[in-house]
Amino acid sequence: MAASNALLSAHELVLSFGTHQVLDGATVAVYPEERIGIVGRNGSGKTSLLKILAGSEAPDQGKVSLRSGLVKGYLSQEFTLDEEASVLENVRSGAAAILSLIERYERGEGSPEAIEALSNEIETVDGWNLDQRVEELFQTLNLPPRDRVVRYLSGGEKRRVALARALVAQPELLILDEPTNHLDTETIDWLEDYLSSYRGACLFVTHDRYFLDRLATRVVEVADGKCFTHDGNYGEYLEAKAIRQQHAQNTERRRQSFLRRELDWVRAGVKARTTKSRSRLDHFYAVKSEQAPTEELNVDLIIPDPPTLGNVIVETKGVGIDLAEGFLFSHLDFALEANTVTGIVGRNGLGKTTLLKLLMGELEPTEGTVRIGKRTEFNYVDQNRIALDPEKSVLEEVSDQSEMVQLGSEQVSARGYLRRFLFTDERINTRVDLLSGGEKSRLMLAKILRRQGNVLILDEPTNDLDLPTLRLLEEALLAFPGCVLVVSHDRYFLDRVCDRIVAFEGQGQVDVTPGNYSYYLQKRRERERLSRAVEASQKPKKKKRADRPRKLTWKEERELEGMEETIMAAEKAVEALETTLNDPDFYTTRAHEAEAMHASLAEKRAAVVALYERWEALEAIRQAFETAKSR
Repeated sequence: MAASNALLSAHELVLSFGTHQVLDGATVAVYPEERIGIVGRNGSGKTSLLKILAGSEAPDQGKVSLRSGLVKGYLSQEFTLDEEASVLENVRSGAAAILSLIERYERGEGSPEAIEALSNEIETVDGWNLDQRVEELFQTLNLPPRDRVVRYLSGGEKRRVALARALVAQPELLILDEPTNHLDTETIDWLEDYLSSYRGACLFVTHDRYFLDRLATRVVEVADGKCFTHDGNYGEYLEAKAIRQQHAQNTERRRQSFLRRELDWVRAGVKARTTKSRSRLDHFYAVKSEQAPTEELNVDLIIPDPPTLGNVIVETKGVGIDLAEGFLFSHLDFALEANTVTGIVGRNGLGKTTLLKLLMGELEPTEGTVRIGKRTEFNYVDQNRIALDPEKSVLEEVSDQSEMVQLGSEQVSARGYLRRFLFTDERINTRVDLLSGGEKSRLMLAKILRRQGNVLILDEPTNDLDLPTLRLLEEALLAFPGCVLVVSHDRYFLDRVCDRIVAFEGQGQVDVTPGNYSYYLQKRRERERLSRAVEASQKPKKKKRADRPRKLTWKEERELEGMEETIMAAEKAVEALETTLNDPDFYTTRAHEAEAMHASLAEKRAAVVALYERWEALEAIRQAFETAKSR
């Protein structure tokens, strides 16, 4: 695309914090209707880049250019709201420019031509539908009541209000830093649909891999202070990055081979008397001074071996919690099992955290019983995590004044343990309040995972972790020989690690489904389709005798009998393809198959949808006939 078409462009950005270089020549441009996902390690400069592009922070060097009159919307990680204003006032403040236009129009100031121009300007920004958009955002983002004062809201509620404020004006450029944090899966699905049809451009940082894969038309990786652009979604980015890294490694091997060959000649002490000798010597030192590609270090996540579990871990029988306004949930039978990961999902406020406290014995049930095994030891990480002391150093937070850290039956040095979480010797002695958000998240993990416990309970563990660290956390949980309970809205994470899903579906309904999150969704859609079919068949209709519902044919009856088995086979085929395509290693070894496999996946998904529709139609015919016959 031509640079003149760019909504925003940044050239050679440089930013440092003390001796730490965050950006070093970063260059990026955003064009109309693009959806750009920003990825990179925690601490690589993603948030700093967004702040500079949004205009809330200035670079040390470099230039940011905006198209004239560009309207931006920005959701930062450290957003600020008017604490004394209401939720509605904060949301509408995101459309202050539109409200100003409407106010001027309603005052009727100026000539008829000026008023007509104002009307046209309001139409251009869809200002007349502002109240409708506000209403939609309140519903879909599950915002608190309009008149609630913001300072009384929780952190998650404030973040949803800030997101609504960023979206309400439908700006030409949306800049979103971790927009899915503290959102439930239903709201994330809505946000995906909203942004996929959004007429403006969007620049976003997220750890949600499904969100990134389904939305991004381009991925920009921030690494070594620079921006590397890859066309396509997250899967295509992984493929391109693997090729880029392979090319860099090949180039480095050739450089090292050249240096080894030339080193003997240099050591021989050949004097640069001739032009040819001087040129050869200059070339050697030029190649030697070239910087080798930066090696990507991985966090070495270690969960200590847990104490042995007993036959009973936690069991509930007919458990329920009654609040003043009614039961949060009831009649829940639930048991934890060794070597399993159970995911807990549902909209905020339905009782997920309450269930965790119930299982740990911190809360007494209104009805039913909770039995906790004698050998059960909980390691609970709540949403607010363990408090970090901002005045302590990284080492002091983890070491507890000891040089060694106990990991199960093993002892390692505190410094060595922190190096596994990518803390250099310099950063190990840094005060907590001077760390980046990503570094604080890694420190939190280091502090959490050193603790004992054979039942690990994680409440929103994926917030603020970068994608490579998330993958390693997944591997660590899958290898953990104890029992894991995890509350999360990260759909990819839930699909990767979970053996069972406990879903809070509202109105006191809790569904327990074996399998991962995608399988739970399929089963839920199946239940909803059948429920709609039954409701449709039971609606009273005045019909003539000739219009009585027909009976299924013999062939249709056989088709209906085998429909569930047919659908399960089709779903397994879809799941197998999704597993293959979601594996990052696929793009390094079988990238040439990607296009055909994506096409095949689309066909298989469409076939599953068609099978469900056929099942619903046949079931509706059967139910309608049986209902009519019983009358």
